Amino acid sequence: MKFLYLSVVAAGIIFSACNSGPEDGETAADSTAVKMDSAMAISVKTDSVNVAADTTTMKCFIAYDENKSGSRPIVLIVPEWWGVTDFTKSKAKQIAELGYFAVVVDIYGNGKIADDPKTAGSAAGPFYTNKKLATGRIQAALDKAKTYTQADSSKTAAIGFCFGGTMVLNAATLGTDFDGVVSFHGGLQGVTPSKDVKAKILVCHGAADPFVPAKDVEAFRKQFDAAKVPYTFREYPGAVHAFTNPGADEYGKKFNIPVAYNADADRNSWNDMKNFFAGIWP
Repeated sequence: MKFLYLSVVAAGIIFSACNSGPEDGETAADSTAVKMDSAMAISVKTDSVNVAADTTTMKCFIAYDENKSGSRPIVLIVPEWWGVTDFTKSKAKQIAELGYFAVVVDIYGNGKIADDPKTAGSAAGPFYTNKKLATGRIQAALDKAKTYTQADSSKTAAIGFCFGGTMVLNAATLGTDFDGVVSFHGGLQGVTPSKDVKAKILVCHGAADPFVPAKDVEAFRKQFDAAKVPYTFREYPGAVHAFTNPGADEYGKKFNIPVAYNADADRNSWNDMKNFFAGIWP
């Protein structure tokens, strides 16, 4: 999204269980009941919490399965450059359903939402130029998450979408104490490795993303390989920017920008994330 931000400013534009039958001795009705009971076992509780960070107050969104006993790993979610939208909240609920303690980071503060690319670019710009600004707010959200009894403070990760993907990668390179970070269609320009990296890294990239061109991918890989900082890089054929967001097609048409939802890439990247988490928290 950094490329899009720069372009907007410069131009001044506003802008599978289906094949499984009931087990022996179990009727179809019994099978359905079991599935219903299983679904009812998950009860996602959501809440909002104010988190003080530097000069602002972040209005973060929390989700977790209140029927799950014990503490569970913390997964922070840094949103797209639009801010904390229904899309990001839906991802938090999905994370909670997986058994984690999810926190959406209101990185802009005060619940700010951007309604067009020009506003979004202006809001996101300072976080690209000042990596410590974003990392400080991510750290504040992490510290708050650790105060919850439902959260396991010893197991932490962060995921981010578009702008948020870049932010979690930068947080990792600055040494934020995560077990892992996952970037979904995040920008790679300016993300540089360092000796401070503690987190394992997963990059989920749309192979046809015009905002993250091949030269950026090559530069990222070359730098991280040279620094011997381990990472996993997944590419999804035909996927462009914002491929995880079902609302991306509407954004693309409304603002004439090359973003689009890709169901296959969305599903595959989510599965890659789940496998990644299983690896860092066996």
